[in-house]
Amino acid sequence: MTTYKLTREKGTIPLAQKSAELIASYIKKVLTKKSRCLMSLAGGSTPQNTYSLLKEKNIPWEQVDILLGDERWVEPSSLSSNSLMINKTLLLDNLVSRASFYPVPIVGCNSPEESAYAYSQIIQKMSVDRAPKLDIALLGLGDDGHTASLFPFTDSLAVKDSLTTVSHGKGHSRVTMTASFLSTADHILFLVSGASKQTALSRLLDINESNIRTPAKLIQSSKPIEILADYEASSFIENL
Repeated sequence: MTTYKLTREKGTIPLAQKSAELIASYIKKVLTKKSRCLMSLAGGSTPQNTYSLLKEKNIPWEQVDILLGDERWVEPSSLSSNSLMINKTLLLDNLVSRASFYPVPIVGCNSPEESAYAYSQIIQKMSVDRAPKLDIALLGLGDDGHTASLFPFTDSLAVKDSLTTVSHGKGHSRVTMTASFLSTADHILFLVSGASKQTALSRLLDINESNIRTPAKLIQSSKPIEILADYEASSFIENL
């Protein structure tokens, strides 16, 4: 059974500082065992401060491969694009730009399905001699319980035999990693901020909660999954 390790922080800046420190430690730990680190990052607004701080860490970025856990099917120049946000935060630094970033292919693809297939091929080519596997997965948690672009009660939740799939939520068609692929990561971290996330976080921690209503529960691991949450998101929790 998947277990969770919850750490609470007082405010968005301490949350960003702690998450940046934790991700940096994950990367360094991975690189003591292998020559490259494969990391999947979350989009949205919550991790932006984390990325701005992470770029200041002393990390051999030239040994890091960066993927997106999901992407809206929009032009790369769109303000809704996760890849644009990554480029404007984490990759803005010259040292971090040495990392290899693989955004979801949008230009030249005629549909989200084509983009999802193209992204799966990119990931496959990075894992020629082994089954594709993530080292690190940074994930967000939506107020409806979604993570990546795995939305409640959608067909994407049932996809288990693929690295990527398509979904639709919050007014956008999307490409997303599947729960099964995200679950391959050795280090999984949920970053949760804001009072609107209280119900979703409570459900994520509830052993009896349905993973169809709260798809974040589909992310499984034999190791404790880390959750960093601010006090607003976790104010319902007592005696921690």
